Amino acid sequence: MFALPRFPRAASAAVVLVLSILAGGARAEESAPDSDRFNLRTATEKAWSSAQDIAIYALGMIGVNYKWGGNNPDGGLDCSGLVRYVFQQVTGVTLPRTSREMGRMGEKIAMKDLMPGDLVFFNTRRFAYSHVGIYLGDNRFIHAPNRGSEVEIVPITDAYWRKHFNGARRLVGALPGLMIPSANATPMEPAEVPKTESGVNTTEPATPPQ
Repeated sequence: MFALPRFPRAASAAVVLVLSILAGGARAEESAPDSDRFNLRTATEKAWSSAQDIAIYALGMIGVNYKWGGNNPDGGLDCSGLVRYVFQQVTGVTLPRTSREMGRMGEKIAMKDLMPGDLVFFNTRRFAYSHVGIYLGDNRFIHAPNRGSEVEIVPITDAYWRKHFNGARRLVGALPGLMIPSANATPMEPAEVPKTESGVNTTEPATPPQ
């Protein structure tokens, strides 16, 4: 059993939010037909528990300083370092180090089907999957933005993030052992990669490689 991090004050309301969202998902499952209910509950119970743990643990990272290449909250975290650290602490599984590699794992998910614990990917450096965060529910995700910033929660519906959204992956429950990378996995196709007339996106902030 992993140890929960200490939550800063800013995370308190977010913890309640995530728990209420997950509880809502559980109620939806209970409305399934009797013939399907047992199998559905059996298949999803572990995934829901892991997703809840991932989302809640991630909230404990709010306020951690950004550091390019950072792998732990004491020294700082970058976007993929945050995701990797949270998943490792909660599940014991070590994810790849870069957001592009993470984009090769799990199940491709549309924005409308996002659930807490899913990974969300963005084009913030003129190439797809250059930024990653953890979806919390209620159209919000947690991420480590860039130099000089801290881990924060932002709405995925904001104009900037909607424009730069590439897609999402579900690792929890999608593969045996929660998240085992497939040797034949291929990166997801970008849902929307903004470009200028020259075909190159020049609107992203200068964020270090992740």
